[in-house]
Amino acid sequence: MTTVGLLYPGYGAEDDFPALERRLRDAGDEYDVSLPLVHTSVGEDAHRVDALLDLGGHERLVAGARSLLERQRLDSLVWACTSGSFVFGWEGAHRQVGRLTEETGVPTSSTSLAFVEACRALGLTRVSIAASYPEDVATHFRTFLRAGGVEVTAMGTHDIFTAAEVGRLGRDRVVDMVVGSDRSGAEAVLVPDTAMHSLAWVPDLETAAGMPVLTANQVTVFEGLRLAGSVPVLPALGTLFQRTHVGAR
Repeated sequence: MTTVGLLYPGYGAEDDFPALERRLRDAGDEYDVSLPLVHTSVGEDAHRVDALLDLGGHERLVAGARSLLERQRLDSLVWACTSGSFVFGWEGAHRQVGRLTEETGVPTSSTSLAFVEACRALGLTRVSIAASYPEDVATHFRTFLRAGGVEVTAMGTHDIFTAAEVGRLGRDRVVDMVVGSDRSGAEAVLVPDTAMHSLAWVPDLETAAGMPVLTANQVTVFEGLRLAGSVPVLPALGTLFQRTHVGAR
């Protein structure tokens, strides 16, 4: 079994991950993936830069990591938060997970870094963003992607201020966000925000977009498996999981 620990801020779409575990278990014994999750503490639920910098603070994350490690062995660890990682910038996001690796001894990454790794795995260099965030926050994601070598051809924002609101979005609203994105010149659509449910809807999103779609929770799982050794083919998780990818180890 491959065990990917998830540091998840507050509450929103955390049920995406156990639901995926159940689907994989029902699909067959070869899909032996465990995604234990711990809720990290939240000061203020707000898509605002200062609140997000506080959300991704080291003490909050290391407390969650220690809590997970007290319960079980982990093959990898992911800070399952996009905005709480990209607001630190390219170098800051690497420092954020590097400190956790030093503290825990477990290979660690974050959802923002996962988006870049997923783009690299698929050979994507031009993407459109369909973001739930206000524009000022989403702009930090665009800058982050560019630092990672990914060109942003267009960016749509939806001014949703809290993770709690994002967690209540249904399938049709998420599909509408993707369909409403400007996809001209893009090779894929990126949908950040781990507070948004998406893991059961990736095939629907890709059908609606007519191209690969990468969502925050999807790339979070991808990155955890990549750090653990390799990414297997997994059913109904979109283009990203249609072939095996060599891992970081």
